[in-house]
Amino acid sequence: MALIRHPDSGLFIADPAVFPLKADDPALTKTLLDKALDKMIFSASGWRGIFAKNGDEESPGEEISPVHGVMASIAAGIFAEYLKRKSGLEHPQVIVGMDTRPTGPAIADPMIRTFLAQGCGVRFVFIIAAPEIMAYARTGKAQGFVYISASHNPIGHNGLKFGLTDGGVLPAPEALFLIEEFRARMADPQVIPQAVSWVSYGDIPELTRVYTGHQEIKTEAYGVYLDFIRELTGGTPDTGGNSLFEVMTRSLRNHVLGVAADFNGSARTLSIDREFLTSLGLGFYGMFQKPREIVHRIVPEGESLEPCRQFVEQLHRENPGVVIGYVPDCDGDRGNLVFWDETQGRTRTLEAQEVFALACVSELAHLVWTGELRFDNKGNALRKAAIAVNGPTSMRVDRIAKAFDVSVFRAEVGEANVVGLARKLREQGYLVRILGEGSAGGNITHPSAVRDPINTVLALVKLLTIRSEGEQKGFFELWCDLSDQAEVYHPDFTLADIIAALPPFITTGSYTPEALLRIKTVDHGLLKNRYQELFLREWEERKDYFNTRYGITGWSATAFVGMEERRGLSRFGDAGRGGLKILFSTKTGHIPACIWMRGSGTEPVFRIMADVEGSDKRMERDLIEWQRHLVTQADQAGD
Repeated sequence: MALIRHPDSGLFIADPAVFPLKADDPALTKTLLDKALDKMIFSASGWRGIFAKNGDEESPGEEISPVHGVMASIAAGIFAEYLKRKSGLEHPQVIVGMDTRPTGPAIADPMIRTFLAQGCGVRFVFIIAAPEIMAYARTGKAQGFVYISASHNPIGHNGLKFGLTDGGVLPAPEALFLIEEFRARMADPQVIPQAVSWVSYGDIPELTRVYTGHQEIKTEAYGVYLDFIRELTGGTPDTGGNSLFEVMTRSLRNHVLGVAADFNGSARTLSIDREFLTSLGLGFYGMFQKPREIVHRIVPEGESLEPCRQFVEQLHRENPGVVIGYVPDCDGDRGNLVFWDETQGRTRTLEAQEVFALACVSELAHLVWTGELRFDNKGNALRKAAIAVNGPTSMRVDRIAKAFDVSVFRAEVGEANVVGLARKLREQGYLVRILGEGSAGGNITHPSAVRDPINTVLALVKLLTIRSEGEQKGFFELWCDLSDQAEVYHPDFTLADIIAALPPFITTGSYTPEALLRIKTVDHGLLKNRYQELFLREWEERKDYFNTRYGITGWSATAFVGMEERRGLSRFGDAGRGGLKILFSTKTGHIPACIWMRGSGTEPVFRIMADVEGSDKRMERDLIEWQRHLVTQADQAGD
């Protein structure tokens, strides 16, 4: 793959004059192609694999192998056909963008050539954050988009996400259809000649215009995204949104508040963060702000938050108003947080589940503050409202929702599943402002259909700035009142006070060592049936201990498959590759704890979790250790 340095951005893009594939390349064989395909992971959330030419998942190299070039071309070909069928247009427009992974341009080039060969118009935005390209797609200037990214996977990985014009990735059924089409095309003996034909597209001037015009398209997308986030933040006049925006900015003039970002060279380095947040009156401080300045692990969990934590601690000592820091992943659609904890006198990281819980408190209080969610004199909501989350989202969210008389619905892991569930609930008449995957942190705030760290940061900023004024209660006081903690509220509260007022839960982190397993069993339904046999036997051995120590007297099983939640599951294997949760109950029917499992759809790992109400760390340890034992034994039973 020939790359040249772009004169405007200074970053490498493909050379339009050099074709990326040659039919006589000895590295381009059906055998090698099939091997590369076997290593790919396909899910509704995206397609992922190691694209670096040397096969190293930590490789910073910019080249991809010829077989990966074929895969990129075929993917573009089937998406072009899909857009033509969906739109009824002979020449649909498609937006093409990427995160800051080095292999992005080498994947984009055969895709762009294929789109042009198929008669599609191409709007190339080069490096762009995932929420930004999806906001741009909402304008209808194109019939769909393809985004080149592997989200939080290591730097040598890459992948593809597809979407239309609704601001999110394709719904799971449509995504699965594309996957089936792709696999069928890849099995065709003529797949290599087909891809070579497509990428040998000969209109070099047109291809050059696509590349050289990217800055104009990117500027347009940037403006659309900026306007979209302003509208989402402020709301609409009929719901009091403008006054909310005014209260926030006025409060920031009176109470200095600063936010720090460790961009880690992600796509957010070229997005709206600084301009938008400073326009509200926030102080803004960045680090690792150059595209591809990736200096630590991409996934914003654990040790990856440490540089930002230290940065915020340093800034806070110089400027006490700096209290929040965030770290996005490479495509910039999620960002976990650190904050200055007044009670401990230091900066600490927030767990992903804590971040989502805070966002839920903020956005539900937002609905009450604007009058969209009202209550009768008995505290019952006057309209149906809900939160849509994934299976492993902590039950802390259920306790928060109960205070607002809001329902919680769960789907299988995968953003497409949660977004699809929220759309389904809205069709049923529910008000759904906030949704997301609490186990991964961050949130989706309607009308967005993708996680966005800007929205997560804003949720915390609203909690800190929409304070009580006269008869109008602020967000935190509303939460304290509705959760029967009126005595907790005081006017000089800090973020630490808000966190302390959350329902107490201990939840296994998604990226902690104890949450990750490597299993050999390919059939996850079979694995779960074996697990059931072990669980039933060992429950009989352990139930007296659980009753005596924790008051647990019973259990029930729930499966999460796509957008469906199946309660009272009798055969665990019916969960298939979906999520399986065991909910533990007391003699009064209260559910204080659960364990959960599911094989990742985007990484070669099997995840488990324990979620426990209260502050008894031993209970969480007991449950996660038992869960590890059960899953491991179930896997080994097939040897």
